[in-house]
Amino acid sequence: MIAASPTVTRVLAADLCTGCGLCAGVSSGAIGMATDAAGFARPRQFCPVTEAAEARIAGSCPGSVIAPWSKEERHQHPLWGPWRQTLTGAASDPEVRFHGASGGALSALLIHALEQGTVDRVLHIEPDPKHPTGNRVRWSSTREEVLAGAGSRYASSSPLAAIEEALAQGGRFAFVGKPCDVSALRQLGRYDTRVAKHVPLVLSFFCGGLPSSAGAADILRAMGLEQGDVVEFRYRGQGWPGLTVARTADGRSGEMSYAESWGRHLSRQVQFRCKICPDAVGGVADIACADAWYGDAAGYPSFEEKDGRSLIMSRTAAGEAFLHSAQAAAAIETAPLPIEEIERMQPAQAQRKRMIAARTAAVRASLQPVPIMRDLEVGAAARQGRPYDITHNFLGTMRRVLLRRWRKWRITAGGRGQPA
Repeated sequence: MIAASPTVTRVLAADLCTGCGLCAGVSSGAIGMATDAAGFARPRQFCPVTEAAEARIAGSCPGSVIAPWSKEERHQHPLWGPWRQTLTGAASDPEVRFHGASGGALSALLIHALEQGTVDRVLHIEPDPKHPTGNRVRWSSTREEVLAGAGSRYASSSPLAAIEEALAQGGRFAFVGKPCDVSALRQLGRYDTRVAKHVPLVLSFFCGGLPSSAGAADILRAMGLEQGDVVEFRYRGQGWPGLTVARTADGRSGEMSYAESWGRHLSRQVQFRCKICPDAVGGVADIACADAWYGDAAGYPSFEEKDGRSLIMSRTAAGEAFLHSAQAAAAIETAPLPIEEIERMQPAQAQRKRMIAARTAAVRASLQPVPIMRDLEVGAAARQGRPYDITHNFLGTMRRVLLRRWRKWRITAGGRGQPA
């Protein structure tokens, strides 16, 4: 038995936790998830973990190691990962398209998987009724249940905290998660054969980073609402990109555009680990989806309300076969997309990937660890970056890391454990 997980200790100390819940899910109750003072889901260890559990945590935690991109796929792009098909599309069902994020492609694929018997249930997240700006894990087995959890949720979620229970139940289920969640699940499959047996379909999405709960609190303050009064909170959806909407029990409400909610509030609260993520595009999922933004006159994505449109990438043989099935059943409507066009839709993702080498170099130069990042085309992406941007990101990241260390030192009065 191990009194304190070395991996969890190291990951938390270096601010590399994604909050995925993998460590809690494989620890047989020795580790749980809780919200820290900054508003992120973080592990808390209650009792010793077994050596077997620690091995799984060390080899799967996305703050420790990131699943490599497959070298077996016919195409691989340094920014967008392995791919078989790149498409734009949307759910054929207008209701699914309206309620889902972007064009509702992920929701449509999940509904198709249930109706065709590919899986008997789906593990995903939905709004937490007790904390409307937060999330909780749910199982869905019907179209209505999938739609109840549709739409982007820019708050902490720990879907892998339930992975042992999910695998123990047997059957076949689809998993939907952030790229880091999917990475952890793929890595866990190296230790647990039940993953391949019970999870035939793994879906993800392009992730802009996970904000803390402080982001939603800022939005509510800007709306003039108290968090304790809110009974419903929607980050996006019901249109594209859809408004951020909050409602209170006494009938008051607030609305905010996506450009303002993400640009002015949520994006400023993103956790550090997301800033050095080398795979924010779901590169090890079977299928990954994203917003297929239309460009404005200057070529930058426009966030004006339109009919939803999804970017859809099949990445594995299983994902491509399932995508063909969904197309044949008219669950989704699609059109081919040259992979070079993705950068016009997702310029921020492209720029971030080009800067990962500089940012991780700055972390190492500050004598802090970074996750293992092998076979993720980090170097190839960096060679596309501009020297000015690379230098700016290196210095900015080093400043951020050193400032965080200084703040921790202040809190402990120079490391003596006394409040400053």
